[in-house]
Amino acid sequence: MTDIENLEIYIPEGSDVTDAREALSRTTHLAVSAHPDDIEFMAYDGILKCRASDTLHFTAVVIGDGAGSPRCGRYAAMTDGEMAAVRKKEQMRAADIGRYNALVFLNMPSAKIKDGSDGEAEALLYDIVKLSTPDVVYTHNPADKHDTHVAAFLRLLSALRRAELLPKLYGCEVWRSLDWLPDKEKVSFDVGGDPELELSLLRAFDSQIAGGKRYDSAVIGRRRANATFSESHGVDEAEEVSFAVDMTPLLADPEMSVSDFICSRIDKLRRDVSDRLERLS
Repeated sequence: MTDIENLEIYIPEGSDVTDAREALSRTTHLAVSAHPDDIEFMAYDGILKCRASDTLHFTAVVIGDGAGSPRCGRYAAMTDGEMAAVRKKEQMRAADIGRYNALVFLNMPSAKIKDGSDGEAEALLYDIVKLSTPDVVYTHNPADKHDTHVAAFLRLLSALRRAELLPKLYGCEVWRSLDWLPDKEKVSFDVGGDPELELSLLRAFDSQIAGGKRYDSAVIGRRRANATFSESHGVDEAEEVSFAVDMTPLLADPEMSVSDFICSRIDKLRRDVSDRLERLS
């Protein structure tokens, strides 16, 4: 078992704890991402809930080092090592802004995460989830189109299954929306109400925004679109909504195939489209 003290764990400014083990052990909401900034895109629901509570605690784990991100402008000449260092500082800044309980860096290159025969990511995540025993876990959804995101999900799922834990497990939108998921299958999080915090968190990642990716406007646009287009015959009930797929059944049944789980939901959309066309023809 990994010595937790050997992990790189950042305790954000203003925290009432300084001991990493104590911080991890009180985690209620855990987010596990492939890269710096994914946390703020997909787990904003957990950030909001824990900021508003004295008893809920949000911990973030970033598996990858983010070294291979695209770059331009003042970041164009940076080496992969320099970019990884910049992105780490940005992630720490976001943790300060969001008042996270703890932030864990595993500092792995994408190639290592994507290697299914390399067990290090799973082993480290196992130790983290065994200590933190979260009630809620946010991560990438298995239909994401980014290979490293899907690999990060698979490593986390293996760790949770091995630990025999049963938190609520949510697969969130990042590099694919959840439009393909039937409405009854969507978990909707109301994430409106604090635009200043939302923008501050997203703009903490200047290397990505100034480097050529307008995530600040794109993420907010997706959340606003979700709120408006989620219901065709009713008025908007929220300013912004983020969607997730409830993947807890994959933990309740460790033998369930991830491919079967996700493709069965895609098939429901196919049937919905087919039935509507037949009904209206």
